[in-house]
Amino acid sequence: MPGTPPPPAGAEPARQRLDKWLWFTRVVKTRSLAARLVTEGHVRVNSVRVETASKAVKPGDVVTVALERHVRVLKVLAGGERRGPAPEAQTLYEDLAPRPSPSAGADAESDADEADG
Repeated sequence: MPGTPPPPAGAEPARQRLDKWLWFTRVVKTRSLAARLVTEGHVRVNSVRVETASKAVKPGDVVTVALERHVRVLKVLAGGERRGPAPEAQTLYEDLAPRPSPSAGADAESDADEADG
């Protein structure tokens, strides 16, 4: 639109397409894969299943993505401007999914060692 000033340089968008955000955060390798995950029903925003890749997400939204081997639960902290390196991508979200404790794997190994001995 003529007469509309451009957004300030470095300003983060208030809202961003879900498929773009998933790609910028490196949850998926390609934007088309992100769109496919959404349309196939593997993505929820604030506990509601999303059916279109164009759904807008904003800071504060919680995005749940069911991937092949695990589920990611991410709180949107910001929209991205580009698909940058992983450390930059990690600034766009907070991971809310609990991580398995490293001691759980170690306990299983020590039990197996005791059974052998």
